[in-house]
Amino acid sequence: MRVTLFGASGLLGQDLVQALAGAQLTALTSKDADLRAPAQVDRAIRNSSPDWTILSAAYTDVDGCESNRDLALSVNCDGAVNVANAARAAGSRLMFLSTDYVFDGSKKSPYETSDPRNPVSVYGESKARAEERLLQILPDVCIVRTSWLFGHGGKCFPATILKLALSRPELSVVNDQRGSPTFTPDLAIALTQLCRQNAQGIVHATNSGDCTWYEFAKEIFEVAGLPTAVKPVTTAEFPRPARRPPNSVLSPASLHHYEIQFPQWQNALRRYLAQRP
Repeated sequence: MRVTLFGASGLLGQDLVQALAGAQLTALTSKDADLRAPAQVDRAIRNSSPDWTILSAAYTDVDGCESNRDLALSVNCDGAVNVANAARAAGSRLMFLSTDYVFDGSKKSPYETSDPRNPVSVYGESKARAEERLLQILPDVCIVRTSWLFGHGGKCFPATILKLALSRPELSVVNDQRGSPTFTPDLAIALTQLCRQNAQGIVHATNSGDCTWYEFAKEIFEVAGLPTAVKPVTTAEFPRPARRPPNSVLSPASLHHYEIQFPQWQNALRRYLAQRP
């Protein structure tokens, strides 16, 4: 299996490089090809002749997207369209990494792949628009929505609050946003399995179980053996530039269709903390 990966230096991309070690992999960063430059994207895919093109590169700063709308749309939507057009021209399948933030969070139960998109942030909008465009360009595209990524390849929630705990005896953490923390090595393995099964359509892929950010933080400190106190607060008490969906838990039904199971997020967190330097 020949695979071309855009976003090889990202949080997920670094684990995808490891998970795809058995494939003929062309791993690209933004230095190799700018998603906003169609000629660069087309050349990269044409030269590597992949069976699968995986697009995990994105502008993922959710709050930054609010003040950089044009950049968010040009990278996350227009860039994805450039990759889809190049993949179609080269006869390559396409896997696109999307987000739980395409939903508004008003649903009380986990979101199914068929639920309507209704993003409440620029980041979510850029991904939702990309999904719609890609399904038009490549009807057999595989769109994988995931959530709350954490791993060792870059900035993530556990790393951030563990660092804050070094200088603060108590942290305030939002307790009215619920989702599923997802460990990037687990996700990378699942994405590789989906490619090998020639998956298509929309798939929801997260670690099993769900929690609030407050519950996530409490578990982190408990497992790490730290005395840091965690205070639950509301989103209204902790305003951010971008709105977040209060519930963005994704149903695993689409993933189970491919007989792929994720470990519980608590199990993933323990492995993450055990591997920290």
